[in-house]
Amino acid sequence: MRQEHAAGDKVFVDYSGKKIPIVDRKTGEIREAEIFVAVLGASSYTFAEATWTQTLPDWIGSHVRMFRFFHGVPRLVVPDNLKSGVSRASFYDPEINRSYGMMASHYGVGVLPARPRRPRDKSKVENGVRFAQSCILGRLRNQVFFSLAEANAAIAQALDRINDHVRRRLGLSRRQLFETVERPALASLPPEDYEFAEWRLARVSTDYHVEFMTFFYSVPHALIRQQVDLRATARTIEIFHRGKRVAVHQRRYGGLRHGTDPDHMPSSHRRYAEWTPERFRRWAASIGPQTEGLVVAILANRPHPEQGFRTCLGILRLFRDIDRTRAEAVSARAVEIGGLNCKSIASLIANHKAARQSDEPTAIIEHANLRGPDYFH
Repeated sequence: MRQEHAAGDKVFVDYSGKKIPIVDRKTGEIREAEIFVAVLGASSYTFAEATWTQTLPDWIGSHVRMFRFFHGVPRLVVPDNLKSGVSRASFYDPEINRSYGMMASHYGVGVLPARPRRPRDKSKVENGVRFAQSCILGRLRNQVFFSLAEANAAIAQALDRINDHVRRRLGLSRRQLFETVERPALASLPPEDYEFAEWRLARVSTDYHVEFMTFFYSVPHALIRQQVDLRATARTIEIFHRGKRVAVHQRRYGGLRHGTDPDHMPSSHRRYAEWTPERFRRWAASIGPQTEGLVVAILANRPHPEQGFRTCLGILRLFRDIDRTRAEAVSARAVEIGGLNCKSIASLIANHKAARQSDEPTAIIEHANLRGPDYFH
């Protein structure tokens, strides 16, 4: 069936089967890049660029640059059933990749995949691909490129020749048709380009973190074992539960593998996470310098300071029941004899209490057999 294309209605997108070689300057290794091709329906105005892969980030990035090249957005995008764009090909209900669908929603464009194994549904781009192969790859076959940017600069020059070529049957070039017929019919671009985001389903583990690319990001602990949606961009990780954003983190590419927001912790975990050598020193200093010295000695006496945290916590709890003077005396004696554990401190507190009681004068007991000072006068 002959297809009539209205201005601003459809853009047909696909990858060229042939690739462009790019040479690594340092190693001399040759790596082949894909060629993305897009053709507008009414004017056949063509866009093309080289990308390293056909994966989702490159696929969506090419669409963003395509819309910028056209200075507008058509009503529909007609892709092939590439996995990056269509998760499940179907004649009746094709399933669009979620990230690709979010990009389409950002630009207000619909996605209408071609029928599986029906290349005539997108004959515009099939012809455009063949034309691009002959006009772009044919012209560039004797050039050597050392980067993707160099290849795309040469492709842009070849594109200008394609779009400025006057078509014999119409007497007009693709660019002239685009400027006069198609461009006015395109919808305007949104204020900002779409930022690529990858969506994934994740299950919150028992430590209230979800994993993305070997790094872990916290969510509120009440969501343990719940299924959440994870949205990952180059800079941020956002986590949604039932459509509501519950956490946002800066994306990690190195360093610590766990990114934990203290507000997501249970209260008991939060208290434990706040244990640091400096915090224990401050607690001890509030009692006195001898107690601070005791805590410093305990932490320094362990291979790792964390191994002394519980000891310090136990000692500070023992000191709650005595006054500061006694606590300072016990701390000084503990450091002197090397009693740097809870058992020694408890023993010193008990001995110090017994010693104080023995030093106190005993009261005189009133008794009939005691004669008193008046007996001798």
